[in-house]
Amino acid sequence: MSYDPLRVFRKLARNNRLANFRLHHACLQLSQEEFVASRVSFFPTIRATLNHIYTVDRFYIDAVKGGTLGLAAFAKEEPLETMAELRRAQAELDEVLIAFVDGLEEDGLAATVNIHRGTRIQQDRCDDILTHLFQHQTHHRGQAHAMLSGATIKPPQLDEFIVGDDANARKEEMDALGWTETDLMFPARRSRQ
Repeated sequence: MSYDPLRVFRKLARNNRLANFRLHHACLQLSQEEFVASRVSFFPTIRATLNHIYTVDRFYIDAVKGGTLGLAAFAKEEPLETMAELRRAQAELDEVLIAFVDGLEEDGLAATVNIHRGTRIQQDRCDDILTHLFQHQTHHRGQAHAMLSGATIKPPQLDEFIVGDDANARKEEMDALGWTETDLMFPARRSRQ
């Protein structure tokens, strides 16, 4: 099998979808009061943390797709009020990210991304922006996971997605998403729509 430099990005986009799916499933079990309860973390609530992930995802995904949304992505600090709204909106965004990465050609990784930051336009490589985005998502999901430790819901396992040996630990989510192990472990390039 030949080396495919896009494979890691395709897997990370799917890992992101799976981790959000699992975390959001747990958070859906919280009452609205628990969802917005003050907790110790970088953001003061689980809702604020998950909204931050969503907002930053919108910001960067728009940029890698050539958009100009920029700081308008941050117009409302917590645009989504309920966990059900967040789950739906984040799932849609996760699928957009998967489709974007699947549609990339190898030379697209080195393409310049223009990130609109108000008075300036940041320019960075697409692969660097994607790497930053995946790190950002993981970082803040970890904070939400830790906050669940102080709630009535047991925090879900979030690190059993990326290697073949973890197949049994992710079977339920894979089935719910209609994915096969081949979809995750050897995601093929798809044409952009």
